[in-house]
Amino acid sequence: MMVVPRTARVFIGCALLAAAAVTLPALRPAAGTPWPTVLLLAALYPLCELPARCRLTGGALGGRAGHDGGAAPLGPVSFYPVLIAAALLLPPSAAALTALPGAVLTRVDQPPAALRRAWRAAQLALAVGAAAAVGRTLRCDESLGLGPQTPDFPYVLLPAGATALTFCLVLTALDGGIRATAEQQPPRTAWHGLLGRALAPHAVHGLAGLMMAVLWRSGYGPPAALFALLPMYLSSWGFAQYHRERAAHQATIRALVHAVDIKDRYTRGHSERVGRASVLIAHELGMDEPRLEVVRFAGILHDIGKLGVPTRVLRKDGPLTPEERRIIELHPEYGHEMVRGIGFLGEARTAILHHHERMDGSGYPYGLKGHEIPEYARVVAVADAFDAMTSTRCYSRARPVGTALAELERCAGTQFDPRMVEALARALHRHGWQTEVTADEPAVPTPRGTPQAQTPAPEAALQEPA
Repeated sequence: MMVVPRTARVFIGCALLAAAAVTLPALRPAAGTPWPTVLLLAALYPLCELPARCRLTGGALGGRAGHDGGAAPLGPVSFYPVLIAAALLLPPSAAALTALPGAVLTRVDQPPAALRRAWRAAQLALAVGAAAAVGRTLRCDESLGLGPQTPDFPYVLLPAGATALTFCLVLTALDGGIRATAEQQPPRTAWHGLLGRALAPHAVHGLAGLMMAVLWRSGYGPPAALFALLPMYLSSWGFAQYHRERAAHQATIRALVHAVDIKDRYTRGHSERVGRASVLIAHELGMDEPRLEVVRFAGILHDIGKLGVPTRVLRKDGPLTPEERRIIELHPEYGHEMVRGIGFLGEARTAILHHHERMDGSGYPYGLKGHEIPEYARVVAVADAFDAMTSTRCYSRARPVGTALAELERCAGTQFDPRMVEALARALHRHGWQTEVTADEPAVPTPRGTPQAQTPAPEAALQEPA
């Protein structure tokens, strides 16, 4: 069971107290709460969330998914148009109440379930209550009209937009807070990128919520408002299906990499680091997000063909015989055959096949040269050699990053594409690199003054197990 830090529990407790302060005024007999509207929206919200309940978000109090460490807002994916409509239609305390049933009933995949549900309820209640308060301040309810009265377009867009923006700001602020307290992240890291990723989807949900509120206030009443939700409902279902498929892809990748790690214990963690270095290079080259995903797959799976290599050869401590080298050199072809039928890998399959080709044509398996070698393969070749040199193995000590880069630059043009080497150097200058030990044993410290000639050059990667 996960242990939630005390700071996170205090943060959640404060959020619960604030949420109670927001919602309790609606329960007073003299509050004049429009209970029919509150109950309808409170029942509609959990129903509309059904298609979106998949593991999309990361964090200590939300499901974790993701590919490269990219963070997403905490908590389950939500169908926010209903809550934004509530913020536009109801007083703050009443609007906050509409979020509670859906938050309490939401699926929780990781313990502690009760604490996660409490956090979700407090987070949404505060966001909806704050959004409704801003909407009321800007008189959004008056601009929506009532019955046959026409909504005050386009002026209603300003208070409605402010309402949706407030909802987004409060959610992301609380998400960052729980990252900082539950995951012990630095504040700058905890909030980094949250708002930028949330603005676009919240803007779309805000427009749908405004349409729903306008129809709700019209002469046709709540049934008409449901038609505004239908397109969003279908798109939410499609979005959830896409992420379920993506999660299945990630599980496939993890299973394949785990199989290689079990067989070749000396390179444990190597595949993930090559994937990370490949993404750094590709990002410097200006590749867009879909191509970054493919090159990450290529880096992670570049050695999958080792599953077809005898374990005695992979785990051999001494130099390889010519016959053993020939066996090792078959692993790109083995890997290509293994992943041939996995459609979502796309061009990553060619990188798996050609990541040991060399710019001068002396590589394997086909002796391609220069730009005959696919771009993804040239990226992975540099990432692979870099991690091989900066990781401690049974047969070599780890080199410092600067020394490894100098060796890559020496071999640029003959073994490696100079563009890829330069891109890696720029990326490491900007982001740095944390070297790790891939063997089961701890790293052997390199004595001061050890000559560079005592550590193998990138050509040692051909000898594997690397």
